[in-house]
Amino acid sequence: MARPHLCGPRIRPNNNKPVNSFFSRNLGTGGRLMRGMGGLALLVGAYLSHPVWLSGALTGAGVFMLFEALFGWCVLRALRGKQS
Repeated sequence: MARPHLCGPRIRPNNNKPVNSFFSRNLGTGGRLMRGMGGLALLVGAYLSHPVWLSGALTGAGVFMLFEALFGWCVLRALRGKQS
């Protein structure tokens, strides 16, 4: 007779598919290219902008978009649980 698990029964994902974590890749090649180009455009806009607060905001958004493009991960898609 099998011993019961101390933490309750083990739960397996449906159809033996791997469970996606929050930080798994969720962008395809097209999405990564668009985010990369958008991030570069924001960094150029930050370089050309005059108010310091606007330059900082554009730099932060551009760096984050480049991060998403590099790693193939989008925070909004991860929050909604969508894959592309």
